[in-house]
Amino acid sequence: MSAFKRAKLDDLPSEQIIGTHSGTFQADEAMGVFMLRQVSKYRNSKVVRSRDLEVLDKLDIVIDVGGIYDHTKLRYDHHQRNYDERFDAGKEGTAARCTKLSASGLVYRHYGKQVLKAYYPDLSDDYLQLAYDKLYNSLLEALDAIDTGVEMAPDGTELVYKDTTGLASRVGRLNPRWNEVDESGNTPNHDERFEKAVDICGQDFLSVMTVIVESDIPARDFVERALLKRHETDPSGEILCLESGGLPWRNHLYELEKIHAVEPIVKFVLYTDVSGMWRVQAVTVQGKAFENRLSLPAEWRGVRDQDLESVTKISGSRFVHAAGFIGGAETYEGVLKMAQVALTRQKKTSG
Repeated sequence: MSAFKRAKLDDLPSEQIIGTHSGTFQADEAMGVFMLRQVSKYRNSKVVRSRDLEVLDKLDIVIDVGGIYDHTKLRYDHHQRNYDERFDAGKEGTAARCTKLSASGLVYRHYGKQVLKAYYPDLSDDYLQLAYDKLYNSLLEALDAIDTGVEMAPDGTELVYKDTTGLASRVGRLNPRWNEVDESGNTPNHDERFEKAVDICGQDFLSVMTVIVESDIPARDFVERALLKRHETDPSGEILCLESGGLPWRNHLYELEKIHAVEPIVKFVLYTDVSGMWRVQAVTVQGKAFENRLSLPAEWRGVRDQDLESVTKISGSRFVHAAGFIGGAETYEGVLKMAQVALTRQKKTSG
């Protein structure tokens, strides 16, 4: 069960007015407007979209236009020369990010924790910081990177495919096409489309935030307990058993290994799936999606049921994925033995 439940915010509109630029819109200012509208001072505020400085100067808070970043003046633009603001810049032990903050990043820097506390007032300071960092890493940094022009493959490596299903692409498609007209021959209204963009950004923000606070953060305690008890699972300390299946564990494991100075690092995690089958899953190298710290043996891969039992000599072993990253058995003892055999083989090979 989640320790946190999302609060419902009131719908009373604030009298404060938010400003941003007119014309073609992007995800960064749409997300920025959504976030501001979640804090009490700007709750459901009206938005004025303009590039006229005289108009903007009269507004209470302005993002993504105006050529000024000054929190004391409630101005949050990022287009000015020599601008170089980055998330958690100067934080001890943190490497400099390649991504500069766009409008959404600036709004999140100053108001993100207020948004989280508005929805989850019971978050402790430690969990608030954890959620704040994870939400930026999971959702908002990508918007900053796209808006400020950070290449996904900076070394010049050509991408083998492009993903246009992301939030920035979906927002971009809401802009009226160059030749788009309605049934009456009128051009679609940019401001109306912008409000749709804000709604889409809000849906993604709330979805990611809810998963982080209500699922990801409560899982951390389970992962930490399992990590501290890993030598009870296996004397090597390289096999971890989770007391609850289906919880997100990978990123917590990476972080907690560093906090507790774990050596050697964990190679396999054991847990039950929704059907009750026991699983053994290889831990990926941090920062890699498909490279494992140690994979299950090659001769097991793609083999199932009785054929797998014949190869592994492990009773109840039921499958190993062809890529060697996950396997299953009928019992805890079965998946534990699978992990132990994989570790033994690695030590023999390396020895």
